[in-house]
Amino acid sequence: MLEHGGNLNDAARHYGRPRSQWLDLSTGINPRPYPAPAIAADAWHRLPEASPALEQAACAYYGAPRMLAVAGTQAAIQALPQLRLRQDGRPAQVVVAAPIYAEHAHCWQRAGHAVREVPYAALDEAVQGAACDVLVLCNPNNPTGTRVAPAQLLQWAAHLAARGGWLVVDEAFGDTFPEQSVAAHTAAHTASSGLIVLRSVGKFFGLAGLRLGFVAAAPTLLDALADWLGPWTISGPAQQIGCAALGDSQWQQATLQQLLAAGERLQALLAAHGIASHGTALFQWWPEPQAVAFHQAMAQEGIWVRLFTRGAGGIRLGLPPDEAGWERLQQALHRWSRRG
Repeated sequence: MLEHGGNLNDAARHYGRPRSQWLDLSTGINPRPYPAPAIAADAWHRLPEASPALEQAACAYYGAPRMLAVAGTQAAIQALPQLRLRQDGRPAQVVVAAPIYAEHAHCWQRAGHAVREVPYAALDEAVQGAACDVLVLCNPNNPTGTRVAPAQLLQWAAHLAARGGWLVVDEAFGDTFPEQSVAAHTAAHTASSGLIVLRSVGKFFGLAGLRLGFVAAAPTLLDALADWLGPWTISGPAQQIGCAALGDSQWQQATLQQLLAAGERLQALLAAHGIASHGTALFQWWPEPQAVAFHQAMAQEGIWVRLFTRGAGGIRLGLPPDEAGWERLQQALHRWSRRG
């Protein structure tokens, strides 16, 4: 398996520090999760039937005409390369934006497709070329926070759809940039019928353990994906909690403002210690020349951050959960900036 953030058991074993003593900033998950309601007793007892209420709540929140609930967007990331093979009958020429959440390229390669990783700045040229059946990107990007304008995405989607191609847009971190979403354009019988949008309940709502995400796409593609994934993919408790979270507009608005302020605070804290970062309200990223040394220095302080070693190397930091965490991070950054 690929390495991901949130691997706190690995950190505890490697550094000999109990889990309870770590400040985990290695993910971009909201550290103040949605308060899950009490679960009805039959949710634990009955097989989970498909929930029209959950789909309706997702469509209303994300603005999509139709959505399929999946067991986290990871389930869709793994299934789409297989579905493409079944539908097209041959491996595809796949362009994956770089850098990106590593599972995208990994899953397309593992399914036998020809994958090229292309920097965001060169994506337009790659799409226009003949060697691109599928384009995959995150918007905003994970880990850098780079964003592509919706108009550009729709232009790419139409270009690819005209030759039977797909545009896969992972909007897992899109909740704090709702105006950037293209989920509303995933209707059938349009020039963008090959547009596929992934959304996650784990990041903004802080419910990563729920394993709940959604795919917006043309109905024919969603039906094929549902058939591929099989029955009972979303547990009864996840359906109930998901409905509550997606329908709670008061919590959503308050959380959006809190996260936007926290994201600005994190960027300002890093800047005060000589680090020019960028990202989203949920994380900050920067290309760090001494990425391995920074990662190790933070680990010695009991702070777990996300290390990226490909290319020039980089660091991603999530949000501390409380004032004690902010103070701990500030002290660690102070010692790092004063190292000699």
